[in-house]
Amino acid sequence: MAVDNPPLTRAAEVAAAADRQEIRNRWFLASPALFIIFFAAIGPLFIVLVFSFLTPADYGGVVWKPSGQAWFQVLFQKDIFDDTTTFADAHLSILWRSVKLSFFTTLIALAFGFPTAYFISTRPEKSRDIWLFLITIPFWTNLLIRTFAVQEVIRNEGIFNTLLMKLGIISSPIQIMFTDVAIMLGMLYVYLPLMVLPLYASMEKLDFRLVEAGYDLYANRFQVLRRVIIPLVKPGIIAGSILVFIPSLGAYVTPRVLGGGKNMMLGNLIELQFGQGRNWPLGAALSITLMAIVMIALMIYVRSAGRSEMRHG
Repeated sequence: MAVDNPPLTRAAEVAAAADRQEIRNRWFLASPALFIIFFAAIGPLFIVLVFSFLTPADYGGVVWKPSGQAWFQVLFQKDIFDDTTTFADAHLSILWRSVKLSFFTTLIALAFGFPTAYFISTRPEKSRDIWLFLITIPFWTNLLIRTFAVQEVIRNEGIFNTLLMKLGIISSPIQIMFTDVAIMLGMLYVYLPLMVLPLYASMEKLDFRLVEAGYDLYANRFQVLRRVIIPLVKPGIIAGSILVFIPSLGAYVTPRVLGGGKNMMLGNLIELQFGQGRNWPLGAALSITLMAIVMIALMIYVRSAGRSEMRHG
């Protein structure tokens, strides 16, 4: 016959009440942050989403009349004479340029950032802080100033062309400014530290005895890199790639200064619609489109990171 145990039951009730109180305290402490996130992030995004389904006013702003025209104009356009529908070549070209430049910027940043992070992680502990300090120095300067610094290097009368001409390698300046190459170089300089730091964080935890074991098993340097180092630092590679790709995709200042008016990216196109174009719904729809691309990139990162954790652990 079962015998009730009132003291144990009472202890369980007290423990459950304590857990509920702790949960309430946590929600209470998190409420200011949640309030800020909702009204400072989710709230404006919701307004942008609503604007994308409204009708543009004649001189900027919106008319509170539901319309899906802005979303149609993201990918398509109508001929002003016969109303035939064609793809919006300008928008698709800018979208392709944004994705392409962001992708190549990420690849080049990885190519430079990986050996840099490896070099720092293999230095003595006393000197690592100095190297990290040098990597983070560009963050002390405003983005616009860093972009103008790149402009002074690559413009026709800049350091690069002047040096090549004095060495007799070229007879006239190489036109780099106002090209896709200039934009990519600018974004590479600006976002390279965002690739180095996550890679260093992964490599710092790397057990280099595994590298030595690979050499002991007669693996060459390339095999050790491909089969030992890269799999172990893969989370840093993924994190650094996301941190470079996402801000590059939405870059505004760098394409504006180094690309000129004819080499726009998505950020410039969005600003143009809210400014000179006076088509706020289209600008809002393009903004949501950019955010969707970023969300897809983040989802790929989360899935890749999850698979990596399951595989290693």
